[in-house]
Amino acid sequence: MIMFLAVAAALFVAILLVLIRLFAGPTVYDRVLAVNTFGTLTVLFLSLVGFIGERPDFLDIAILYALINFVSTIAILKFFRYRALGQATLNTEES
Repeated sequence: MIMFLAVAAALFVAILLVLIRLFAGPTVYDRVLAVNTFGTLTVLFLSLVGFIGERPDFLDIAILYALINFVSTIAILKFFRYRALGQATLNTEES
């Protein structure tokens, strides 16, 4: 049990470091990477809490959160690249 509490403390410290990177990141991509890392650490923390509390349904929540984290990261990066979330249009004129 002490080992799992130590892992929880390490995850908490990692989350704090990622939050510092989120607010201090000089570029948008540093901030997106920090948000993605925060999501991954949250998934690990949810899994750990479910294991410590002997609640296997927390793993389902963690998997759902990981899926939402992945899709939202892709959507954010696509928005920053194309300035739209819809289908990208190409300006090709046939002559």
